Amino acid sequence: MVTKFRRYWQIADVLFKYEYGTFVQRLFPGVHRFRRCRTCPVESISSNYARARLAIEELGPTFIKFGQILSTRQDILPPGMIEELKKLQDHTNPLPFETVRPVIESQCPDGCNSFSWIDETPLASASIAQVHRARLLDGTEVVLKVRRPGITDIIETDLVILQSAARRAQGAFPEWKVYNPEGLVAEFSVQIRKELDLILDGKNADRLRHNLREVEGVKVPRIYWEYSTSELLVMEYIDGVRVDNLQKIREFGVNPRKIAQYGFYAYMKQIFEDGFFHGDPHPGNLFVTPPGDLVFLDFGIAGIIRPERRVWFIGIINGMVEKNPTLLVKSLESLGVIIPEENREALRDDLYAAMLDAEGTTIGQYSFSGMTNGMTEILRKYQIRVPSNLMLMLKVIIMVLDVGITLDPKFDFITHTQAFMSQLSRRTSLMDNILNRGTGSVIEAIDGLLDAPRSLNKMVKQLSTGAIKLDIEHEFLHLQDSLERTSDKILIGLIIAGMLVGSSYILQASTSLIIPDIVVLLSSLTYIAAIIIGFYAVYHVLFAVGRRRD
Repeated sequence: MVTKFRRYWQIADVLFKYEYGTFVQRLFPGVHRFRRCRTCPVESISSNYARARLAIEELGPTFIKFGQILSTRQDILPPGMIEELKKLQDHTNPLPFETVRPVIESQCPDGCNSFSWIDETPLASASIAQVHRARLLDGTEVVLKVRRPGITDIIETDLVILQSAARRAQGAFPEWKVYNPEGLVAEFSVQIRKELDLILDGKNADRLRHNLREVEGVKVPRIYWEYSTSELLVMEYIDGVRVDNLQKIREFGVNPRKIAQYGFYAYMKQIFEDGFFHGDPHPGNLFVTPPGDLVFLDFGIAGIIRPERRVWFIGIINGMVEKNPTLLVKSLESLGVIIPEENREALRDDLYAAMLDAEGTTIGQYSFSGMTNGMTEILRKYQIRVPSNLMLMLKVIIMVLDVGITLDPKFDFITHTQAFMSQLSRRTSLMDNILNRGTGSVIEAIDGLLDAPRSLNKMVKQLSTGAIKLDIEHEFLHLQDSLERTSDKILIGLIIAGMLVGSSYILQASTSLIIPDIVVLLSSLTYIAAIIIGFYAVYHVLFAVGRRRD
């Protein structure tokens, strides 16, 4: 058991070791009096970003996961830091099988007896779980993903420390407030707790397998739920090699170019049709089978895009590919991104310049990763925050593109993207209207809708300066008079209704009961008066409406 107090000192020691003592001192004043780095073998590391990455690796699984999540946030971190964070590898030394055996025995109905064989040497080992090959009693080949004993306590302790550090950072570094450190840690806490629950990992696999069931050349392992729990996931074993092992893929008699196409279209479908996508497509999570199928592995990270927002994600990709900064800005705003009015034109100019830079030196050449890096640098310049699932989507597309180029150096992102978007637009009329460059009228209509909030924003600014104070006061007085007249008419209507109903009851009762003549007479007069007033009210309303129309 790692106590919170002891873990604080461990983290402080690592940060002092990698020359981040000033940072620690600002977060926790006085710590330097008690902690000193005795051996700091990092003098040869000149890059501040490299030292940060090494410190994260030494801090352990929680911080490695946090760094990996931050590597998708190109809108808030500089490119050099992003490149270092991308190097973070979630590989740890495997635990002895005798350490993980109790987990298997406690989670399976019959313990290890549920399997006729378990390979004690793990296929892979990560910070949260390690993977062993096994065989069911009926001979079915499976894989056991076993959660590391004690990892939950470690992560929960680290999350408390991260939350405290984020809260202190917003006070110690006021310039960081725009990046919302507390919000980033809270979002990360949700994500890593999901990864701790292997049931969610299995559900993600099932959903992905269902969505891709009719996609050619793609496979997702089946989950054996009768043996699976939150600490143990039992899934189908699929033989294959890493997607970047080109020599072995060619030995299978499989054309790597075909695999690149399978992967690209599978991910485009996940993102833009299903709104649910595999969030970690590095080569270790993508295998190729001897028959030539692409296999998805590790489903702890998944991206979700709601249907009503999906069309604007498409607009962002289309704007980047078509070099249309106006469509890109509109799509960002439709996702709730706040762009100050005074920055709009400069932002469009900078985005267009980044799009031109992404074309490269050869006609027809295009770098999507270059465009993404340029766009995120511009967003960071203007301190514009974007949805985290948008950054995850862009990261996934870049990773898929990198894998595609590894498999096929001539892989043409523009051609494949336009082909997919064309197919998608033919199936969905709304997307066709938005994505087709010829449908300017729809874009203009959307522009008009998007202009409404900006117009309202201008009006609020004028209100704050008193420029239209008198007009608003006049309108409020007019509104007050209208409400008073309306309430008077409602009151008169209620009185007339009461007169009609009351007098009707009395006149009806006079036919069977003995009622004084004076009461009957008054009821009759009331009934007649109510009818006359009612006719007059109807006439007045109709006359007033007609007069307003004239």
